[in-house]
Amino acid sequence: LLVHHNVFKHYNDMKGRQKSSKSYFQDNLFFIENDQFFMYKQNNKWFCHDRYCFIKPIEKQESYLAKNYKEEPLVGTLKYLNNYLSNKGLKKNDKVIFKPESEYEFEVDGEKLYRMYDHQITVAL
Repeated sequence: LLVHHNVFKHYNDMKGRQKSSKSYFQDNLFFIENDQFFMYKQNNKWFCHDRYCFIKPIEKQESYLAKNYKEEPLVGTLKYLNNYLSNKGLKKNDKVIFKPESEYEFEVDGEKLYRMYDHQITVAL
């Protein structure tokens, strides 16, 4: 299960005592809200939850212009997509363009991916 980091967050109250997040129940059990988990793994395969999807950034493309970055901005390939995107005809590895400031970086199975909502994808190339 891939969840938001605040699920496990600790903080200090006004008296300096360490407290657990509101998601903590007991021992290693947590209650999480529907929007606090993004993907789950079943039979060694990842599935996106709700309106989330994961995009793999692509390396910068050859160009006559100098580029001061390692990856093309706002472009990537679909790595894990949800049912909504599948129903729209998109497939794994499709190249897409997404909105600025929508990249929420994760490392999934050793790979850098951006988590975003499906509505943040603006164009399928």
